[in-house]
Amino acid sequence: MKIIAFAGSNSKKSINKELVTYVAHLFEGHEIEVLDLNDFPLPIFGVDLEAEIGIPSIVTDFASKISSADFIVCSLAENNGSYNAAFKNLYDWVSRIPNRKVFDDKPLLLMATSPGGRGGQSVLSAASERFPRDGAQLLGCFSLPNFNENFNPTKGILDHTLLKELKQTLTEVNNQLKK
Repeated sequence: MKIIAFAGSNSKKSINKELVTYVAHLFEGHEIEVLDLNDFPLPIFGVDLEAEIGIPSIVTDFASKISSADFIVCSLAENNGSYNAAFKNLYDWVSRIPNRKVFDDKPLLLMATSPGGRGGQSVLSAASERFPRDGAQLLGCFSLPNFNENFNPTKGILDHTLLKELKQTLTEVNNQLKK
């Protein structure tokens, strides 16, 4: 199985990229490719710009990566209660590819983390509502609150209750992937 993982963040020190990389590698024995949104720089989407320049090749490159996946793991940064602007911009561009759903009907594990106690709940709520309409087969969601207290780069998730919750989510996701 080929897993494409990415964080919906353009921070060079993205905590969501740390989380998504950690979780993707829990799916042992599979091909894993972690994408970085910084490798997909784009002008701000607008219909006038699209009419002028068309869809940039970097957008179709990202879409091809999504299409190559058997499974997607995504962790979204939350900025002011919503998507990170770089992610939303890429999302908007991909949505303009003719005859394409953004997630190409791929199974997806959706996550978020933040330094705060809500763990990106607002962006998770928005994405879990939106993504299935754009071709994501949403298999599960996981939120990691208080990232700095609950995550260690070498040990992973430190809080036993949250780790148990993640493992249960991954068990459910694996069971759905086997169907």
